[in-house]
Amino acid sequence: MSLEHLIIPGWHGSGQDHWQSHWQARLPTSRRTRVRDWQLPDREDWIEALHHLVSTSTADRVILIAHSLGCVTVAHWARRHGQQWAHRVAGALLVAPADVERDTAPAALRGFAPVPMEPLPFRSILIGSSNDRAASAARAEHFADEWGSDFELLEGVGHINVASGHHRWDDGRRYLQRLTAELPAMPTAPRITSSAVSQAY
Repeated sequence: MSLEHLIIPGWHGSGQDHWQSHWQARLPTSRRTRVRDWQLPDREDWIEALHHLVSTSTADRVILIAHSLGCVTVAHWARRHGQQWAHRVAGALLVAPADVERDTAPAALRGFAPVPMEPLPFRSILIGSSNDRAASAARAEHFADEWGSDFELLEGVGHINVASGHHRWDDGRRYLQRLTAELPAMPTAPRITSSAVSQAY
């Protein structure tokens, strides 16, 4: 079975020294979302950018690797496209999700609210932090509960990005290994209509 890793960065994208970029360079099959503007994120654009990756993958299965606002994008994508395309998703690693509903959320992120609060139709692991300004530990755990994700809370690791000292983040690879260690059998794909395929760009 072939497997592709899809990288979904957060606000401002993931720069050269971000762990998502390091991982992408080391993963043999990987692509990342391409959006119109990383500084002024548009929810529709980000959802369809992820949909483009999933729907055009030539691999049997994909694994989503999301950070911050990318995690919220995964939840929005799953609400819109999950029923048709979840059979392609082997799992999702959701790292430091951004709470776009918090009082201190930057204005640029508020268009992603409200955060979908429905179980994801595929396996997921959510990694939160005890001192993440983008989402409290309680909110991260709440997201995990609502999305049906396995939850891991790391102590004192900030937003798990370059600013918090996470560059290669080799320790984080064990969560990716957990997702791939025992992949469930590939379910039967639902019938995809020609109109659904034509909407992918």
